[in-house]
Amino acid sequence: MTSFGLRARAFTLAGGSLTALLVAFLSQIVGGLQPCILCLYQRWPYVIAIAFALIAGIFGPSGNGKIARLFLMLAGLALLTTAGIGVFHVGVEHGWWTGTAECGNMIQAGSIEDLRAAINNAPVVRCDQAQWTLLGISIAGYNVLYAVGLAIICLFGATQADADRSRR
Repeated sequence: MTSFGLRARAFTLAGGSLTALLVAFLSQIVGGLQPCILCLYQRWPYVIAIAFALIAGIFGPSGNGKIARLFLMLAGLALLTTAGIGVFHVGVEHGWWTGTAECGNMIQAGSIEDLRAAINNAPVVRCDQAQWTLLGISIAGYNVLYAVGLAIICLFGATQADADRSRR
């Protein structure tokens, strides 16, 4: 694989990760789907994957392919992390296991009146109920599929560069 191929793959993965975040924010802002805490946890690895993929893209054409491949692999691991969180979230949605303590709404109040107001005004976003599904798959499930696909591209791209280099 040429350094351009590595660079193009890295920037494509950064764009793919950014797309996942944009879809999440659009579904929240435009679609009105409020995220639970596990949904929010699934977003952070995409931010990390973007940073690692951009670093890989910057180092790819500079001749330091080892650093580029390392950061491409790290981006792949970040994507596998969001997929893992997504698998956990799917398990919570299906009742296979319980969610984290943050999955319920934690309300802090100083008085009974403050507590009552907080309860009445708090949006209820539960981790164990999918807000949206398509073909029986929730957003968390689609996140798993998407992130694993991107991770495969990352990890294959990083290892393919090594295989191409060893054939020369």
